[in-house]
Amino acid sequence: MSENNKSSFVNDRLIPLFGKIAGSRHLIALRDGMTLAVPMIIIGSVFMIIAQFPIAGYQSFMLQTFGKNWATIVQYPTNASFHVMGLIAVIGIAYNLAKSYKVDPISASIVSMSAWLLTIPLNTDKAGALWVPLTQLDSAGLFTALIVGLFVTDFYVFMVHRNWTIKMPDSVPPAVSNSFSALVPGFIILVLVWILRLLVEATPMQSIPNVISFVLAKPLGLLSNTLPGALVAEFVICLLWIFGIHGANVVSGVMSAVWYAAMSQNAAAHAAGKALPNVVTQQFFDNFIHMGGSGATLGLAFMIAFFAKSAEFKTLGKLVIGPAIFNINEPIVFGLPIVMNYRMAIPFIAAPLANVVTTYFAMSTGLVAKTMGVMVPWTTPPIISGYLATGHISGAVLQVVNIVIDGAIYYFFFKALDRDKVKEEKSFEAKEAAGQTAEI
Repeated sequence: MSENNKSSFVNDRLIPLFGKIAGSRHLIALRDGMTLAVPMIIIGSVFMIIAQFPIAGYQSFMLQTFGKNWATIVQYPTNASFHVMGLIAVIGIAYNLAKSYKVDPISASIVSMSAWLLTIPLNTDKAGALWVPLTQLDSAGLFTALIVGLFVTDFYVFMVHRNWTIKMPDSVPPAVSNSFSALVPGFIILVLVWILRLLVEATPMQSIPNVISFVLAKPLGLLSNTLPGALVAEFVICLLWIFGIHGANVVSGVMSAVWYAAMSQNAAAHAAGKALPNVVTQQFFDNFIHMGGSGATLGLAFMIAFFAKSAEFKTLGKLVIGPAIFNINEPIVFGLPIVMNYRMAIPFIAAPLANVVTTYFAMSTGLVAKTMGVMVPWTTPPIISGYLATGHISGAVLQVVNIVIDGAIYYFFFKALDRDKVKEEKSFEAKEAAGQTAEI
């Protein structure tokens, strides 16, 4: 196929196809629904940085000044903001999707929220009281929230459009009428989700949120701390994030035992003065692959903050750069966004995979010191973390090289996105100006 034919195929077939997919009501509802969580994520990020600021002297000072529970207390706002992503997402997605169908969005979002909460397994304390684990309300339950927000809302709309509702007289206030309209569809949905939960609980998966982990656990368990294993694990992490699943949590649940064991072996070898045996460890990923967070987005964060031309991205850049330095990138993942954004999927996967390759070969060939088993906090900024993890300046230099490579990978994709955003803003300004002129 010639270059012209390839270009024609991309412009005539692929771009319109992806444009149609991106413009579908379901993807728009996903995007707009998850965007609601961005302000809370940014607020939570600030308190997380305060509590986990990676300087021993700072931690010691705060401990002596405010007591041993100071970090827990500081992160109360984080728990109330960062850890409700799933809850916000299911409400926002259902609201926006129902609104696109011109169905009462409040009722639809309440039913979807209730259905999602019904999927979450409850814990029991010593007194026998039931409680919802907070972790299930955030990214751990996010994928379930996406599924419920879309499918439950579609089913709700299906029933409303077929008048499976209780009709109230016109004299009844709309708020009361809408609540009764949701009664029958809401009952049917909750009963169906309840039955599904009972069926899943009878399987080894035990709960609906465990289905994803159960399906992925066996293939991921076959991976070891090798280069192919690291590449596959990182690919799965990024791919899951693109679909709104916290990939690092899913993969580390299976692989952390391997990576932490490798870290311990390196620590023992270092203490004994022997050669370090492992390249792929927990610090390999935390400090050299996920710089800026999953997807290696630190280079992207710098571009958004300092090179964006559009007003929207300039504003976003001011919000994302601080958290990104401390390897917190939810503001980018949900604010740019990365989730469900086919245009940013390629660099989001390619950048960390490039980091895996460069880091593995640099360490395996001896160009860069291996991680020596020191548990460097994942919030430690790059360059500092590279030095601390390896005990050698070469670790910091490698991080700089990786960040430059990541920035180069993201550059053209982001610039294209930024150009389109500038065009959108200019078009909007032109329409507004034309509207004002017409009014005059």
